[in-house]
Amino acid sequence: MDESQDFSRRPNRRRFLQAAAAAGIVGVAGCNTPGEGTETSTETDAGSVDGDTPEQIGSGRSPFGDRDISDGVSMQEMPDLEGELTLYSGRGQALVGELVSFIEDLYPDFTIRPLYNSAAELVNQIETEGQNSPADVFYSVNAGALGALEDRGRTQSLPQEVLEFVPASFRASSGAWIGTSGRARSVPYNTDTFAESDIPTDIMSFPDVSAFENELGWAPTYSSFQAFVTAMRILEGEEATRQWLTDMQDLGVSQYADEFQVARAVADGEISAGLTNHYYIQRVLARRGLSAPLRTTFTQNDAGAIFNVAGACVLDTAEDDTLASNFVRHLLSAEAQDYFARTTFEYPLVPEIEPIGRLPAIDELNPPEDLDLSQLSDLEATIDLLRETGVL
Repeated sequence: MDESQDFSRRPNRRRFLQAAAAAGIVGVAGCNTPGEGTETSTETDAGSVDGDTPEQIGSGRSPFGDRDISDGVSMQEMPDLEGELTLYSGRGQALVGELVSFIEDLYPDFTIRPLYNSAAELVNQIETEGQNSPADVFYSVNAGALGALEDRGRTQSLPQEVLEFVPASFRASSGAWIGTSGRARSVPYNTDTFAESDIPTDIMSFPDVSAFENELGWAPTYSSFQAFVTAMRILEGEEATRQWLTDMQDLGVSQYADEFQVARAVADGEISAGLTNHYYIQRVLARRGLSAPLRTTFTQNDAGAIFNVAGACVLDTAEDDTLASNFVRHLLSAEAQDYFARTTFEYPLVPEIEPIGRLPAIDELNPPEDLDLSQLSDLEATIDLLRETGVL
């Protein structure tokens, strides 16, 4: 389910340019007259920020001053973009529209025609349009939607020099799509109630923890939760997943409309722990400060520890596949990766750009090794299971 965004206090395009200039990486024509303003829209992968910008938290390095992103590849080192490109974006305009506009403004002869909608609806639209689709690039909130298009033969392989920006685990083995930013499934917990050692590292054991009775929260209408349950079906089997869902309800898990609300409820002491993507916790801390009784922990090597990606692919209907792949390359630039880190609190996937916040490095996480992210496209059976067990 889509979730309403309020990014009215997030950095606007002028601040984006100032951040890039501070890092010494702006030098391309067309970036001296950015437009002003923000707007509220619909986003499929993030709850309302309801607060201040990321410079409030993390290691103390301001993203508008001394944050060093020079180890990444700047947009000015990438091929120029020229022509028109139709972008179907499953990521909301409120979250990534600023970045899309920034890329467009860098090049005087480049125009982006974006269409924003949920990733699932855009996949269906691309299928309905067939070979008459005007779409050149599909930008997805999750790997499952990218995998769905690959399965239907609607993608074309990206150039190797683009694929090499990120580790192999964050792109399709076929080269059909590439991750641009990542999110880890996590467990927010209230430090007034639990120590990190109290939280099991095995997601399947959560229903057996008596201290969790009436103390857990989840958001089952949220796409990343459904991807998590899909991963559980793949890794643990249908019946084990069915039992887990039933047992969690018997434990008295509370249901929320989105995962930002889960993280906020944990910080408020309304519940003591939950299941969310990692960045919701960072967003609550961005507003309330690190003194809030909210911290992040992770399970290990199971569905509760999946690391999903937002990413992009070039469609088989792309009018200019070189232009399309070069646009995707720009989403892997130092500027774009830094944008994801400090604006959405996601993990940058280009190793040279560090995340922001009290987060372990990607290589310190323990996602399941035997899960291909493309498998997370199998959502229909998951929705059926959630309905059968009364979760939805």
